[in-house]
Amino acid sequence: MSNFASTMKPFTLTLHGSLRTFDIPQVMGILNVTPDSFYDGSRTPRSLPDAVQARAEKLIAEGADMIDVGGYSTRSGANDVTPDEELRRLQTGIEAVRRLSADIPVSVDTFRAAVARRAVAQMGADIINDVSGGLIDPEIYHVAAAEGAPYILMHMRGTPATMQQFTDYSEYGGVVPGVAAELHKAMAALNLAGVRDVIIDPGFGFSKTAPQNYELMRGLPELSALLDGLPALVGISRKSMIYKPLGLTPADALPGTTALNTLALERGAAIIRVHDVAAAVQTRDVMQLFNL
Repeated sequence: MSNFASTMKPFTLTLHGSLRTFDIPQVMGILNVTPDSFYDGSRTPRSLPDAVQARAEKLIAEGADMIDVGGYSTRSGANDVTPDEELRRLQTGIEAVRRLSADIPVSVDTFRAAVARRAVAQMGADIINDVSGGLIDPEIYHVAAAEGAPYILMHMRGTPATMQQFTDYSEYGGVVPGVAAELHKAMAALNLAGVRDVIIDPGFGFSKTAPQNYELMRGLPELSALLDGLPALVGISRKSMIYKPLGLTPADALPGTTALNTLALERGAAIIRVHDVAAAVQTRDVMQLFNL
């Protein structure tokens, strides 16, 4: 195993005008205000705000460094959600977090520019987390720039409904150089728009086959180097790349998630996005002990 302490480089983000430095990998807890996320253990329907509050309390009590609030499931076959409904769900989630902490960084998981603008400017979100990488609503780049919000640039092709039709990376010679090339193109557009802080997300499970997901995990250091060493977010929590090859369900996939989070941290991930915060925090902390 390579030296964990040296693989993740400290990074900074400007959150509502305040510069924050992050010296250790961050654990981002998932707060889904949705009735149809792929993992039923993370569902907190909008009609039950007490459940949303309880979920936020659990994430923070278990040691989440950041919280990602989503109101629109991106799983294949998920129901469409209107912008107004998405905003109502996000407000429930962000308010639940802010009742507990004014300081914990909150990312808003949306691909809609107007929704992102409201969430950052009016609801108290700090970071924009866009699963489409700007492909669905390119105006979101300008929102991030205007609001001074860090932007999580995730790799995907097509839409959540069509993404698995676009898994051929042969023109690039493989998934790692392919993802790097397509993210690099988006990074140039973000830079042109004036976005200052960018976090890259390789998009595990989006427009990739299971073998490609593992190839991407093996190549995470190479990918980061190709993308100018920007901080990388890894989101593999309970995904099908774990449970389908093993004949399991998302509910059974915590051990596999922990194994892959360990590999991601060893390969320099700056943020791991998870459903199970306590397990992820313990994984991160044990790896730090290993490298004392």
